[in-house]
Amino acid sequence: MIIDMPDTTTNKVSKRLAHLRDEGGAVALGRVLTLVVVAEEADIEAAVAAANKASHEHPCRVVVVAPLATRSRTARLDAQIRVGGDAGASEVVVLRTAGPPLEHTDTLIMPLLLPDAPIVVWWPTGGPDEPASHPVGTMAQRRITDTTTAKDPVGMLGRLVESYRPGDTDLAWARITLWRGLIAAALEQPPYEPVTSVTVEGQSKHTSLDLLAAWLGVKLRCPSTVVRTPSSEAIIRVVLERKSGPIVFDRPDGRTVTITQPGKPERRMALPIRSLSEALIEELRRLDPDEIYGEVLTRGLSRVETTTSRKKSA
Repeated sequence: MIIDMPDTTTNKVSKRLAHLRDEGGAVALGRVLTLVVVAEEADIEAAVAAANKASHEHPCRVVVVAPLATRSRTARLDAQIRVGGDAGASEVVVLRTAGPPLEHTDTLIMPLLLPDAPIVVWWPTGGPDEPASHPVGTMAQRRITDTTTAKDPVGMLGRLVESYRPGDTDLAWARITLWRGLIAAALEQPPYEPVTSVTVEGQSKHTSLDLLAAWLGVKLRCPSTVVRTPSSEAIIRVVLERKSGPIVFDRPDGRTVTITQPGKPERRMALPIRSLSEALIEELRRLDPDEIYGEVLTRGLSRVETTTSRKKSA
């Protein structure tokens, strides 16, 4: 069910939500958090779809804030409430606003926050260079950016290093969780030799490459290099050099990874590129600061070397 409330206030929206609960149409008592999405008009539907999928694992109230399509200096708020089949296991409130309320997002959403529930803020397209200083960021336990969708992904990742605060995270980090598990499992098998260098190859603007290389460099205490291939898709190849020969993870198609290493048969495993909803679900699983991400961002990235390859992926 979708309810449109043009030219309204958040207090009226909150009362309408309470009325819907009284009618038995929506229950907020089982919600575990409030997910605030700071978006542009073009982001709204994709962000709501991802949040709805995530809500089946993390029941929440989703509050989306976006500028009105017609920019204006006059204060105005158009709201939309989505419940039932249009909201997954959540309640979705879309706020399109203009004028002064757009500059004070924290005050705008305050009447819609669930009482005594954690607040998570997510920027679907890039995000601010200082998430913890954003009006909603100062209120949130977790602040989720997505450098892979920024206009300058690598540049933004570098700026996040300078502004990092506990509670910050990035969907580019969630996208490498399966890679981290796969590589860790391979290194737990004999021969137990130290890794002398790491190379991560993939799409030129995909910041997951940088974070994976930084994580490997920090944890294995070895040099790490990112090779950017303009025509590739996400991460396509990881090479861990050891004395007995390299462990090579090859994923040219973005779906299946082939693992080769000396003295062992070649192995193939499904490793599809993670969807937006899968990455969001991953980040909503924890509400405490991700110390490993913080270490990788602030200590590991500066040690990563970068080169560019002109070859095309298969």
